[in-house]
Amino acid sequence: MTTNHTTTAAAIGLDDCRRMDAADVLAPLRQRFALPAGDIYLDGNSLGAQPVAAAQRAQEVVTQEWGKDLIRSWNSAGWVDMPLRLGNLIAPLIGAGENEVAVVDGTSLNLYKVLHTALRISAQDRPQARRIISERSNFPTDLYIAQSLCQQFGYELVLIEPEELPTCLQDDVAVLLLTHVNYRTGAMHDMQALTAAAHAKGILTIWDLCHSAGAVPVDLHGSDADFAIGCSYKYLNGGPGAPAFVWVHPRHVNRHAQPLSGWHGHDAPFAFVPGYEPAPNIARYQCGTQPVVSMALLECGLQVFAEAQALGGMAALRRKSLALTDLFIQLIEQECAGHGLGVATPREHAQRGSQVSLTREYGAGIDGDSGAYAIVQALIARGVIGDFRAGGGPGSRHLDILRFGFTPLYVGFEDVWHAVAHVRAVLQSQEWRKPEFNQRKSVT
Repeated sequence: MTTNHTTTAAAIGLDDCRRMDAADVLAPLRQRFALPAGDIYLDGNSLGAQPVAAAQRAQEVVTQEWGKDLIRSWNSAGWVDMPLRLGNLIAPLIGAGENEVAVVDGTSLNLYKVLHTALRISAQDRPQARRIISERSNFPTDLYIAQSLCQQFGYELVLIEPEELPTCLQDDVAVLLLTHVNYRTGAMHDMQALTAAAHAKGILTIWDLCHSAGAVPVDLHGSDADFAIGCSYKYLNGGPGAPAFVWVHPRHVNRHAQPLSGWHGHDAPFAFVPGYEPAPNIARYQCGTQPVVSMALLECGLQVFAEAQALGGMAALRRKSLALTDLFIQLIEQECAGHGLGVATPREHAQRGSQVSLTREYGAGIDGDSGAYAIVQALIARGVIGDFRAGGGPGSRHLDILRFGFTPLYVGFEDVWHAVAHVRAVLQSQEWRKPEFNQRKSVT
């Protein structure tokens, strides 16, 4: 499937999907993941699947490196070098250079570091610029961190809709803060064009790559971006709570010390001197001691990408991602028409990440809600794992979302066929109306 407009394509059958799987050069990579039998896992955009190698690697770290070698492992097992070593494995996936990426802390902390630094640079170069622009539908933690820094330093956070971007980049804007692929809709920004438009006004750019890294090609240098951060537990398959990554363009990286000046970001951390001297380059974006076990498990996920490189790398992953999402959209429209589902994700390839977000109008469910949450829960009970993201309620332009992520490393075309068959069955039978599927859980 390569068409951009799935509604005009010919009907697709199960045999067609099996032929696609037979022709898929990336299919052998599925064996690198411990996927539960009977499940169709379409939530890798929230938490990636476990690499097969991870369990043994965790045992090695706990039993040998920690249990027997103890503190010697900081040197003998290379624990101390992990942030930059793993960063060098991520760098080719996001268009960064060697020793330009550090795997440290979490996404929120790394965003605090780079946004604080960007504001300091902007205050020095363009003191009249006192606004930060972001999307109203940006991931909330990004907005919360931006709100905090605005309160600390007297900036204004301005939230806009995507269509307002061309007109909002004015001389009074200091920073443009965007997530490359929107977590709700899967819509993808043109990083190069928006960065160029921002730079034309002297505005610095920060890109959140949480829903991009490992799923779509990213070229930070080619786009001339200023800062980027992202998590590693989605498409990079690092495991729950795995550390995040941070990148700063070389032209900015040594201009200021980042604000969380912990000892691992010191130029000589084991000199144990009382005064802080930031390390050169991206090493200064480290803070405290990193979680070694989590870092080791993340390395297992990143090693699968090294295997993927021999099979076509990010270009091949992108082709498969688009084929999977094209197929899902076509099958939803082919098999589930008349059940009130819409497609929030752009159909144009250049505007789409690696997920498909379906919508459901308010009033279609129990007690006037959309029924989207209950449909997702009914699917999960059948072993089709997606997730739900709430909209803004009746009258809002933001509808409830049924979210399905397509990780090309381990999702197959026959998986898509069976997933849609379950969606059709849940809708036709109305089993989503069962009380157990309408009880909201803490994590949706």
